[in-house]
Amino acid sequence: MNLLLSNTWFSIIGGIISLAVLVYTADVAVRKLTGLAGYFRLSTTFIGVTVVSLATSIPEIASHYTASAGMLSGLLDYKVSSAIVLGANIGSDVIQQTFVLALVIFIAGGLQFKRYFLWKSMAPMIITTLMCIILGWDGTYSRLDGIILFGTFLLYMVFLYQDERKYYDEEDHGFTKDGDMPENVPQTAKQAWWDAAISISAIGIAIFASVIVLRLTEEIVRVTGLGGSLIGVITLGVASALPELTTAVSGLKNGDHGIPLGTLIGSNITNPLVAIGGGAIISTYWVPASLVQWDLPWETITGAFLWAVLWFRKGKAGKKTAIYLTIMYFVYLFLRMRFFGID
Repeated sequence: MNLLLSNTWFSIIGGIISLAVLVYTADVAVRKLTGLAGYFRLSTTFIGVTVVSLATSIPEIASHYTASAGMLSGLLDYKVSSAIVLGANIGSDVIQQTFVLALVIFIAGGLQFKRYFLWKSMAPMIITTLMCIILGWDGTYSRLDGIILFGTFLLYMVFLYQDERKYYDEEDHGFTKDGDMPENVPQTAKQAWWDAAISISAIGIAIFASVIVLRLTEEIVRVTGLGGSLIGVITLGVASALPELTTAVSGLKNGDHGIPLGTLIGSNITNPLVAIGGGAIISTYWVPASLVQWDLPWETITGAFLWAVLWFRKGKAGKKTAIYLTIMYFVYLFLRMRFFGID
């Protein structure tokens, strides 16, 4: 670690390698957890919103929890680390709602959202962002704020599970009366335990990689003088969104729109509630003004715009919608760098 910190270029190269490890191990965990969810007979949309969105949020969650532990121990600077992980979290959400979703729409040739999905998942996504603005407006996420956010996630999971049990049908999700199962689903309890062990190991490696990324990013912020939240938005935010992108594309290749839709929307609920909420419970966070004055409001506007477009187009997202989302992302990024470069 000292060698990497001794030179800016070493820090950058080490950060890129660590990010690659972080993304790869998160992807391994995603695939195994997806199979486990199928083993327990859960729909692909439910899997996407809950299990897969939680798994693809491993980079954000791991970064938050390791940063919080580092701040408590004094290894990491409180303000710089807070800005980095919060910027990465919110930046990841913005790119998923805009650029990543646009790519998925282009690849699929269009997506179809059910109106019930708009109320069940997209509306909570927008509400979650509003909660983060309100709770962070005073410049901090306190432990009480963290309890509110994390508690909201637990209540939402209970609601989704009850709703899933009411409407789930095995034959709608790849299972047949002859006993055939979808791909990657464990065939036996032994295989399920093995996949669970692999998932836990992958998560552990992801956590270790996130520690390195945080330390190196903090050094880059110190040397360049750029705002920690901007570094988080541009670098960690983009990298953290890669597991969602790869998972969404994988789902499309298998002819399933449930995983892409559930993952992209669910991750935007999981990231703030579990990552920010859990991290705030551990250490509390300093909230840069740029996040509550620009990033979170833009994320809210983007979510509301997407919800309105899908509602009036009866759930259909075509190439025009993808173009609008792409433009919104680059406008967001340009204005962020132009007016909010320093925390």
